[in-house]
Amino acid sequence: MYTTTVTVSGGTASHGRASGRARSSDGVLDLDLRMPPELGGDGQGTNPEQLFAAGFAACFHGALSLVARQAALDPTTISVEATVAFGRDPEDGGYLLHVDLRVEWPDIDPAEAAPLVEKADSLCPYTKMALRGTPTSIRLAS
Repeated sequence: MYTTTVTVSGGTASHGRASGRARSSDGVLDLDLRMPPELGGDGQGTNPEQLFAAGFAACFHGALSLVARQAALDPTTISVEATVAFGRDPEDGGYLLHVDLRVEWPDIDPAEAAPLVEKADSLCPYTKMALRGTPTSIRLAS
């Protein structure tokens, strides 16, 4: 239904964190990547965790808005906040992400909202990815 490509290049990668520039193939996304101050960077650009949080929140918001409309409810007051935590993986010393989603839906009874949030969770590709993984291929360009 839709495919996009983003290329990250340049920057300093000696620290094992993304820096440089991220550009989408259509040119709509074009931004600097920088480490956050908490990890020793200058914070003068966005970072992969912020981009992931934005994508996750947007995807879940879309799924919940769809479910709300299907239930004849107005989704315009829904907001979704995604918090992405970057930390160490105790098993291999690498890194892990943890995601917390917080849904704000004023003017709806929580008992009515809960099953709709659960249904959105089952529809959202980002939550599916987080729970099941995503098929990934890695190849070296020649």
